[in-house]
Amino acid sequence: MKKLAALMLVVVFSLTAIFGATLTVGAKNFSEQYVLGNLASLLLEENGFNVVERFGLSSLVARQGLTTGQIDLYPDYTGTAWVTYLGQEELITDPDELLEKVRELDAENGIVWLDRINANNTYALAIRQEDYEKYGFETLSDLVAYWNEHPKEFVVGVGYEFYERPDGFFAFAEHYGLDIPDSQVSTMQLGLTYEAIANNKIDIAMVFATDPKILRYNLHVLEDDQNFWPYYHISYAVRKDTLDEYPEIEEILRPLTLYLNQDILIRLNYRVDVEGVEPEVVARDYLEGLGLID
Repeated sequence: MKKLAALMLVVVFSLTAIFGATLTVGAKNFSEQYVLGNLASLLLEENGFNVVERFGLSSLVARQGLTTGQIDLYPDYTGTAWVTYLGQEELITDPDELLEKVRELDAENGIVWLDRINANNTYALAIRQEDYEKYGFETLSDLVAYWNEHPKEFVVGVGYEFYERPDGFFAFAEHYGLDIPDSQVSTMQLGLTYEAIANNKIDIAMVFATDPKILRYNLHVLEDDQNFWPYYHISYAVRKDTLDEYPEIEEILRPLTLYLNQDILIRLNYRVDVEGVEPEVVARDYLEGLGLID
């Protein structure tokens, strides 16, 4: 399988290798994005492109960079595109249908979404393992049923963006019928919810489904049994004019669609966030292990 993947890249022919065209690859400002950005950069460089990296961007800055031509491609999430960029409210519970609708609407903006990676970095709520054993909550509905009867028993910690965005905490509360006072919601910087719940400063934490800190802090993620949050599958968004000029980009990045999945991505993220390995090293080790780069 590894040899086949390597051969697939070798047979991708382009004048790129001769003339060394330059592409700008973007990434957002958290570890998973740094890993995904580096994966794309390394594969493109292996196949003859010069790459300029613009990493560490907010969602809206990265998106603006793509639509204005300052960035040629970057990894993004179908749910973010559907809700935040395209302003859609329809709940779509099939990830392939969501990708196709994002593709259809974003084509009007000159953006092409490549095939999705089988990893869903959606929002989730998590509780400590000991609380899971105490209360037996499996789903968000289980939590809400108890929480409505004991509204001051739990404090939930959420990131600032999650607090404000249209598919964030209060939209979740309305959807599930949770009646919670503002005093029971604590806002904090992205990522600090894990430390807060580990230190018993909060009881419920907003998390991302592919975040390795779920493993590190032994948290139990509650099932979104009413499918409130959209899928946030990963796909590389590429400017159409860039892809028209260099159509080989799609084949160069295809191994990421073939081989990456949720469990692998969590392990890659774990190496960065828990073990302290640089994202570029993590990405390089992974691609070398697959035989995709030298």
